[in-house]
Amino acid sequence: MKNFKSPVSRLARDTPFEERGLVQKKNFIRKTEDFVCENCGERVVGDGYTDHCPKCLFGKHVDEEIPGDRASECRGLMEPIKSTYKSGYFRIYYKCSRCRHEFWVKAAEDDKNELLIKLTSNF
Repeated sequence: MKNFKSPVSRLARDTPFEERGLVQKKNFIRKTEDFVCENCGERVVGDGYTDHCPKCLFGKHVDEEIPGDRASECRGLMEPIKSTYKSGYFRIYYKCSRCRHEFWVKAAEDDKNELLIKLTSNF
């Protein structure tokens, strides 16, 4: 593959993301926020990384592009659909009950293991 040339021209690579109609993902924005779970009523003390209830695993659709940006106007409940266990930790797959947006998040240490294990059977 000596003569392989990238299909992306040098000009395109040097053009800012915004000018190419692309969105560049940015780093996580840490926000320390306490909240009351809208699903089960649990009072949750945030640590800056908390994005769901450790008791029932439900969250709220508050972020748009960047974790922690709080830019989503949806504000629907994020339902845990399934989970996986890989490389020593759980990941939870969410689906918004309002706009149907889907994404994965890393489980927290204080999340209920029984629920995480139960959700692995949904895979």
